[in-house]
Amino acid sequence: MTFDFDQVFDRHGTGSTKWSRYPADVLPMWVADMDFAAPPAIIQALQKRLEHPMLGYSVAQDDLRDAIVADLWSKYAWRVQPQELVFLPGIESGFNMALHALVQPQQNVVVQTPNYPPLRHAPGHWQLNKIELDFDALADGTYATPLDALRQALQGGGALLLSNPHNPLGKVFPREELQAVADICLEQDAWIISDEIHSELCFDGRVHIPTASLSPQIAKRTITLMSASKAYNIAGLKTAFMIIQDAALRHRVNSARCGMVDSVNPLGLEATRVAYSEGRPWLTELMAYLQSNRDYLVEAVRIRLPGVTMNVPQGTYLAWLDCTALELDNPQQFFLEQAKVGLSAGLDFGDNARQFVRLNFGCPRALLEEGIARMERSLRNR
Repeated sequence: MTFDFDQVFDRHGTGSTKWSRYPADVLPMWVADMDFAAPPAIIQALQKRLEHPMLGYSVAQDDLRDAIVADLWSKYAWRVQPQELVFLPGIESGFNMALHALVQPQQNVVVQTPNYPPLRHAPGHWQLNKIELDFDALADGTYATPLDALRQALQGGGALLLSNPHNPLGKVFPREELQAVADICLEQDAWIISDEIHSELCFDGRVHIPTASLSPQIAKRTITLMSASKAYNIAGLKTAFMIIQDAALRHRVNSARCGMVDSVNPLGLEATRVAYSEGRPWLTELMAYLQSNRDYLVEAVRIRLPGVTMNVPQGTYLAWLDCTALELDNPQQFFLEQAKVGLSAGLDFGDNARQFVRLNFGCPRALLEEGIARMERSLRNR
C-alpha cells in the first residue's frame, strides 16, 4: 500500500476527545474518530496555507465549491450546483437549523433507532414531538424500515431525521428501501433531513445513494448533510455543508442560524477542498484497510467473544455489538472496568439498546487486535 495505516500514533496530550475521556490504561474505541493520520495531501496543503500568516474570517471559494460538485458527480452521478452548498461548522448545527426552520410544534420528528445521539436529542432542543421508530431486525442480520409505522408517524407532516449510511448499525440503504421511505415522506408532506456524513464509507462494492438524487420532487423536500470529516479523518477542523437544491428552501433553512451557527474556519475549508480534489487515492486504500479490519472483527467476535454477536456493517467504521447473552447489567461499564476498553454505551443510541455497545474499528490493526484481546480476557475471567 502507498499509505501506512498500520502506524500507531500516541494521541495522549494532544487534546484528543477520544483519548482524553478515560485514564491512560484504557484503550478508547468509542467516538467516531479514526486513529489514522490525515491524508498527506491535506497535511501538506495546510502547511502551505499556514505560510500565509492571516487567519481571519473566511468564506468558501469557487474552487472548493467546484471540487465538491465534481466529487458528487464522480461518486454518485448526482448533479449539484455550486450555489446549492451551504457551509457549516458541523453536521449537528445543520440538522438543528433545519428542524427549527421547518417543523411546526404540532408535527412529529421521526428518528429511526438505534441512532446517533445528537440526532436523537435534536427535536428536544426545539420542543418538538419526537417519535423513535425501531428498525425491524431481519433473520439475515440486516435491518429494515417498518414502512407502515413510518407512514403513521409522519401523518400531518413533520420530518424524518435519516442517517445513511446508518450510525450505529452500519446499514447502507438500498435504492428500493430509500425510495419507499422518501415516497412516504412526500405523501405525508414531511421533510427529509438526511445525515450522509459516512457516505463514502461503504463496503463490498456498495455505492451510497444520496436521498436527494432519487428525483427532483424528493430533492425539493430534502436537506442533505455531508462532510469530509469522517472519510478523511479531519473532524477536528469543524467543516461541513448542507446541500439544498430548492432555492426557497435553502434560504429558509440558512436563515435559521439563530445567532448560534457561525462561519467555517479557513483551515477546514482548505482541508475539505483538498480532500475532494486530491484525496481519492488515499480513500481507496483506506477503504481496503477498513474492510479488512471489519472482516477481522466479525470473525474475532464470532470465535473469541462468546455471548457477543454483531451484524456485518455494510458501511461506516462502527460495529454494533449485541451483548444480550452475557446477561450483564451494563456491558459498556463491564468492558471499561474489566477489559480497560472504552466503548460507546448502547443506551446513548436508544432506550431499547441497553445490551449493546458500539465499537470503532477505524484504527491500526494492532489497536483492534489489542482491544479484542482485552475483551476476550475479560470474558474468560468473569
